[in-house]
Amino acid sequence: MANYTKEQWNAKKETLMEKSYDCFAEYGLHGTGIRALAKHCGCTSNMLYTYFENLDDLIIQSTEYCMTKVEDDFMAKAPTDVEDLWRFIDEIPYWTAKKHGKKYRLMYQVYTHPKYRQYGKKFFKGVDERYTQYAKSLEGKLGIPYEKITPLIFILIRACVHYALFEDEFYLKSQLEVLKETLELFIEKYNPKEIPKEDE
Repeated sequence: MANYTKEQWNAKKETLMEKSYDCFAEYGLHGTGIRALAKHCGCTSNMLYTYFENLDDLIIQSTEYCMTKVEDDFMAKAPTDVEDLWRFIDEIPYWTAKKHGKKYRLMYQVYTHPKYRQYGKKFFKGVDERYTQYAKSLEGKLGIPYEKITPLIFILIRACVHYALFEDEFYLKSQLEVLKETLELFIEKYNPKEIPKEDE
């Protein structure tokens, strides 16, 4: 690909990863081979092999890249202040399920597979670090120490992902109720002037 600049090469690779991951999410991980992926991407099998060593490499790289983008989408919807908390908590599980449900289901297929489990462990270690940084960005907005926010983010994420996987309304509501009560206690302790009120 001598005619490609580095930026063009990377942009093309990202497009191929996104389209391949969408194809896996739509048709399943098993039984979706290079030819089907190439057709979905509008390219040849040889082009895919130009960017990826083999099918496993494509699965590993596309899963990490696409799920990191999902995280970015989630963090972009962060509450802007304490008053915005309830909007965020109430909306994010349904938004996650609608927009990214298939991607989450595929991610768990990939990272629970014995062949790819080591890559899942590496990915989730990165998740821990990224959401800790995310909590630090919320500290000033919410007036709660990031060390307290971080585990609450993980509770919310688990509730969102579980709902995206199974649409279990009971599990979701019970998790969110406890999360809200915990937030109220933390806000009362660390930022008592900003106790949010839920809409009646």
